[in-house]
Amino acid sequence: MTLRFYDTASADVRNFVPLVEGKVSLYYCGATVQGMPHVGHIRSAIAFDQLTRWLQYRGLRVTVVRNVTDIDDKILAKSEASFDPDFSPEPGEVAREEWWALAYRYEQEFLKAYDALGVSRPTYEPRATGHIPEMHALIQQLIDRGHAYPALDDSGDVYFDVRSWDKYGALTRQNIDDMQAAPDADPRGKKDPRDFALWKGSKEGEPATASWSSPWGAGRPGWHLECSAMVTKYLGAAFDIHGGGLDLRFPHHENEMAQSQAAGHPFANFWMHNGMVTYQGEKMSKSIGNTISPAEMLELAPPRVVRYYLGQAHYRSILDYRPTSLQEAAAAVERIDGFLAKAAARFGGNAGPIDDGSHGSSSANVQAFQEAMDDDLNVPRALAALHETVRAGNTALADGDDDGARSAMHAVVLMTDVLGLNAVAGSEKASTREAEALDVLVEAQLSARAAARADKDWAKSDAIRDTLNQAGVLVEDGPDGATWSLKRD
Repeated sequence: MTLRFYDTASADVRNFVPLVEGKVSLYYCGATVQGMPHVGHIRSAIAFDQLTRWLQYRGLRVTVVRNVTDIDDKILAKSEASFDPDFSPEPGEVAREEWWALAYRYEQEFLKAYDALGVSRPTYEPRATGHIPEMHALIQQLIDRGHAYPALDDSGDVYFDVRSWDKYGALTRQNIDDMQAAPDADPRGKKDPRDFALWKGSKEGEPATASWSSPWGAGRPGWHLECSAMVTKYLGAAFDIHGGGLDLRFPHHENEMAQSQAAGHPFANFWMHNGMVTYQGEKMSKSIGNTISPAEMLELAPPRVVRYYLGQAHYRSILDYRPTSLQEAAAAVERIDGFLAKAAARFGGNAGPIDDGSHGSSSANVQAFQEAMDDDLNVPRALAALHETVRAGNTALADGDDDGARSAMHAVVLMTDVLGLNAVAGSEKASTREAEALDVLVEAQLSARAAARADKDWAKSDAIRDTLNQAGVLVEDGPDGATWSLKRD
């Protein structure tokens, strides 16, 4: 087994060897909870959930940290706007909402979206506001090492001195003189316009609840500092993988890396970034109306179909949404489920122990799946192996090759488990009693239909099939009799 991942910092696919044998430490940027989750947030979460599941499949113990940014300029601005007498709330918004209540409400919306789409809960999910002492300690380290300074205008801000760190720009391979000014604070207090805020002094009009005492005056942390402090607390000064969306490379991850390494921390061994989601080839934008949210997707398709769509591309590539995208994903999921339903009907409760598909073509397909996932998490190739296994399994069923069909069934379950397609809310099977009752009723109808066909009463046979179809039960005739499965929404 050789795991290989693309490292943004080295711009190369490298062999992945954990810093601690048998264990992996993974941090990926979670939500800034100032609004409803958008499709980019969820794609990123699914990508790193797939990574986590694959590392676990390979026998590694994975500690996952996903942060929540619950204090931020945009959160404060939205809260302030809600107190305006002329504020007209949109659906889901609340008038006169304190910033911390707004942040918590949207945090719950993110959790609901993650859960609905089968994203595993992280080992730790720290909030920025719960780690102010750790942030103070990191700022003081940087000041002591000559890489940070209190603002020159006595505003209470503290800045990272980008020119004091000769590696600044290394992650994104930029020259410091070509960079734009950091827009996070008034430049009058900075030595260089590109210096970024580690601590933001309290400003007039900001709520007292959004301010913490510090050696440099009352204020709140800068965005970039939050992640560095939290990841170090939970994963240590050196850890395996730092992940997030491609849009976070600069300035967020560049600044994280600079301030952490300047403080003497080796920081991330690998940087992994997932690509963006576009709408028919264009960047999604509310202003031109070409956006689709996870909630809207879930209105159009079941959760498993949405997860399949958002997780089907290579994590580093652009994922383009088109009006037919969910229909295509639904067809792919239907093919998988159709085979599993027919295999389950064939074998019932006697499918044998779960294996890795070690029979004939299934073995080759499982190996192809594993090689694809080892190779920088190449999900498109892995899905090709999955669908080839489905095709081979259907052929085995038609040919009466029970060993081949059984092996294919186990291989498909293994692959879909790894991809998280069997962990999605709403995809669970009915309870045992409900499933048994449904099975008895449908089998009785199929027995009546078989009797009608034996009597050449084709009208009655068709009527039974049509009644089942209207009830959402798909009947398929085969050489061994009729089989049934539930139609997908």
